[in-house]
Amino acid sequence: MRDTDPTPSLEPDLRSWLRLSRAPGVGRITAANLLRAFGSPNAIFNASRDQLLAHVTPAQAASLSAPPSSDTARLIDTTHAWLAQPGNALLTLLDPAYPPLLADIADAPLLLYIRGRHELLHGAALAIVGSRNASVQGQANAMAFAQALSEAGLAIVSGLALGIDTAAHDGALRGCGGTVAVIGTGADRIYPARNAALARRIAQEGCMVSEYPLGTPPRPEHFPQRNRIISGLAAGVLVIEAAAGSGSLITARMANEQGRDVFALPGSIHAALSKGCHQLIRDGAQLVDAVDDILLALSMAPLVRQAAAVPAATSPLLSILGDDAMHIDAILAQGAMTSTALSAELLALEMAGIIARLPGGLLQRVHR
Repeated sequence: MRDTDPTPSLEPDLRSWLRLSRAPGVGRITAANLLRAFGSPNAIFNASRDQLLAHVTPAQAASLSAPPSSDTARLIDTTHAWLAQPGNALLTLLDPAYPPLLADIADAPLLLYIRGRHELLHGAALAIVGSRNASVQGQANAMAFAQALSEAGLAIVSGLALGIDTAAHDGALRGCGGTVAVIGTGADRIYPARNAALARRIAQEGCMVSEYPLGTPPRPEHFPQRNRIISGLAAGVLVIEAAAGSGSLITARMANEQGRDVFALPGSIHAALSKGCHQLIRDGAQLVDAVDDILLALSMAPLVRQAAAVPAATSPLLSILGDDAMHIDAILAQGAMTSTALSAELLALEMAGIIARLPGGLLQRVHR
C-alpha cells in the first residue's frame, strides 16, 4: 500500500534515479518494470548482465551497464543546485509523496520536478484544456468554470499554453483550490514567454510540474507526451473549445484510457472551435453547461449562488445579437440602429467586456 504522506523526501540514491531516467534506449515502462524487479535504481545498476537480461534486451542491458555520460554527470550537479533553492523538489516514482493518481497510470513519469505547493498534487483536481487560439467567449468560459471549481475546492490542472490553459490557470488562482501547471520543458524554463508572469505566480501560489530534465527546451513531441500527466493528475478532464484534430482531444483520449471522466462544453454549430467538443460528446463525453454538472458527476456538493441582478435596460445591440457571431453589416441591415448609434453602443459594450470584435468584421456577445 502506497504511503501518501505529501512531504517530499530527497532519495539517497538520487544520482541513480537521474542515471536511470537518462539511460539510452530504456523508456519509462521498461524502467518501471526494472524497479518492480530489483526494487531500486541502485540495485538495477548493481545487477549482473545475466540478471538484467532476464528483463531487458541485450542493447538495454549494455546501456544500463555503461558508466553515466558526461551530460548525465552535469545534470546531477545542476539538479542538486536547483534543489537547494526554496520551493523546488524532485519526486521519484517510489517516493511516498509521489501523486497517487498519477502513480496508477501505465507510463507514469520516473521523476517529477516540482516548483511550489506540492500538496496540491494530493488533493481533488480537475483538468481544463482547450484551444490555444481560443475565442473571447471560450476564454471567459474557462476562467469562470476554473474559478468556480477552484472555489468548490478543486485544484485546476492545465498546461500553461496560451488561450484556454491561460484562462483556466488565471481563474483557478482566484479561488481557494489553486492550480497545477504541467509543462513541456525543464522546470527551470518558461514556455511560452508570454506566460512568464503567470508561470512565476503559479510557482509561488500554485504548483509547476515537469517530467523533463532541467534545461530541456520546448520540443514539439513533449507537449502531447505531457498531456497524459495533465489527465493523470485529475479526476476528470473538461474540454473547452477544441477544433477537429486538436491536441486537447489527445488529453481527452488519454483521460478515457486512464479511467477518468471526460466533460465537454458544447458550442455553436458554426464555430470550428466547437467541432472537437461536439465529437467528444458524440463519443460519450458528458455534455456540461454549468459547473454543477461537473461537481455532481464527481460526487461533490453543488455551489451555492446569489441570485443574479436583472439589468435595468436592454441594449439595442444586445437585442439584435444572439449567441452566434454576427457581421456588423448584417446588424445595420436590420435598420434598428444607425451606424453612429451602433459605433457608440459598440464602444461602450466593448469597454465593458460584453461584446468582442472578431476577425472579418464579426461581433459576438460574451457571456460571463
